[in-house]
Amino acid sequence: MSDNLSIIRNSLLLVMAKAVKEIYGQEALIAKGELKEDGGFYDFKLADGKSIGEADLGLIEEKIAEILKRKEAFKVESLSKQEAKEIFKDNNFKLELIDEKDGDRIDLVYIGEDFVDLKEGQVVESSINLLSCAYKITSTSMAYWKSDEKSEKLQRVYAYIFLDKKSLKNHIKAIEEAKDRDHKKIGKELELFMFDQTAPGMAYWYPRGWIMYQALLKFSREIQRNHNYTEISAPLINNKKLWLVSGHWAHYIDNMFIIPGVTGHIKYDANIENVYKDLSDKTEEGSTVKIEEGSVIYNREDLDTMAAKPMNCPNAMTMYKSKKHSYKELPIRYSEYDVLHRKEKSGQMNGLFRVQEFRQDDDHTFVMQSQIKEEIADIIAIADEIYSTFGLTYRAEFSTRPDDFMGDIEVWNEAERNLKEILDEKYGESGYDINQGDGAFYGPKIDLQIKDALGREWQCGTIQLDFQLPHNFGLTYTDSDGSEKMPVVIHRAIYGSLERFIGIIIENFKGVFPFWLNPYQVAVVPIREDHNDYAREISKKLVENGVRVEADYSDKNMRSKIKEFKLMKDPYIVVIGDKEVENNTVSINIRGTNKQVADVDFDRFLEVCKKLNAEHTLELVEEF
Repeated sequence: MSDNLSIIRNSLLLVMAKAVKEIYGQEALIAKGELKEDGGFYDFKLADGKSIGEADLGLIEEKIAEILKRKEAFKVESLSKQEAKEIFKDNNFKLELIDEKDGDRIDLVYIGEDFVDLKEGQVVESSINLLSCAYKITSTSMAYWKSDEKSEKLQRVYAYIFLDKKSLKNHIKAIEEAKDRDHKKIGKELELFMFDQTAPGMAYWYPRGWIMYQALLKFSREIQRNHNYTEISAPLINNKKLWLVSGHWAHYIDNMFIIPGVTGHIKYDANIENVYKDLSDKTEEGSTVKIEEGSVIYNREDLDTMAAKPMNCPNAMTMYKSKKHSYKELPIRYSEYDVLHRKEKSGQMNGLFRVQEFRQDDDHTFVMQSQIKEEIADIIAIADEIYSTFGLTYRAEFSTRPDDFMGDIEVWNEAERNLKEILDEKYGESGYDINQGDGAFYGPKIDLQIKDALGREWQCGTIQLDFQLPHNFGLTYTDSDGSEKMPVVIHRAIYGSLERFIGIIIENFKGVFPFWLNPYQVAVVPIREDHNDYAREISKKLVENGVRVEADYSDKNMRSKIKEFKLMKDPYIVVIGDKEVENNTVSINIRGTNKQVADVDFDRFLEVCKKLNAEHTLELVEEF
């Protein structure tokens, strides 16, 4: 965001806040605003149960236009904290923000004579400077003060703000396109997946969606097999002892699904006093809970406590440690696709993008320090192959040693040199971003940000060096001189979460998937029931050759059959009539076109389908 655009947005949001106060009364309290990539929002506390509805958004826009035409000045004034508190004495939100400010003085910004707020960024000199900008009040929602669910409820008003009408129009068009591509909407239309309140943030996969899921797994496995990976599987639930060693029990427990141990049973009904939902909430009052006779008493501190795994890393370490290893075996690549569970707050979950149950194309590779560079170069080659197959481009980010790093600094320096050499050779010295000090405490990392059809970036791939987990688990290998050395672990994922990746590609392709990925690739439509035998015969041959087929052998009208398959976006719809039966041919409707290719030799069509699958082609063949 340019400095000028930032100033315009900050200033226009203040005008929006003034507009809300003029509409809903001076007793309406302004909480806090925030800039976003396309504008920003402000939070308000309205009096007397008033609320801002969708129907009121146009009214706010009109009031903003009215205020801008007044050509009022923006004036900045510096006051002592005490003077500022006197001005905002009836606004508890502002008083709290003032107390949080460093220093003894507070900057305020005035618009005209009747509006004042805390100055949080640069502003224009006059509303005249905002007359040429373009804005749209887009929506309203409920919010919590400082995003804390235990604090006061507020009303949030969002706005798009741009320098000119063309930029705003293009943005709104892009937003509408994004809505059309919404993976939740398309997932429902194409019967790919669903969610249910019985399992928040955990997808139910319909047959069509699960077919696509398996196609992604198959593709990943094929590539990894070509790069000499081995696949393992480990328990989904482990005793807390494992998580104590890995460090997750200390640092990640709030995001883990825990199965606490059984301490005992209640012999009689009992009242338990001072029960708190959140020990960190100093304002919460403890309550009394009645526990009935015979109830089980659970305690997550018991030794038989278990937890669903949020990551595969500790299992891979355990498997490596189960036997002795020589330098001759390294690198050892443990690929893993097991189910993972991570607890999320309900407000953070978003379709497939943020879930509580998922799989990753995970790998943990155990290497000697001398093998790091070559191994990571190979991982990037895998990323190139996978992303290019989907027509996706990506940008690399290199995160270096943080202040709280663990391990030998010389090992870190060598690892960072290796990673930088790889990135320089692959992308050029200015062809990637460097995030100084943003690496994990256990090692530097490379993140791969893919770009979709709308130009949005998504962090999917990650390559992380780890010097800490091998130390925690006491991992070793016997070196060529007979000494015991500690391996370095490379954590690696390319898809990342498969659920999230599927959400991304649904939106990227708008549900029109490449032939090799589409749930069903060929739909077979016999015109009449006496064409069913031939239709079944070609369906069988297609399936035997790895082509996914669905067919409608009912006596429904041919056009209605074709329409149903078109709605499911099947790449090829094969129509069978008298001529096709007689000549051993097919007539083909091609997805996305009004084109029908008649009288195609079936064997020729079969070879095209096999080739599209083998080559993972993005485009359909239209000429036969």
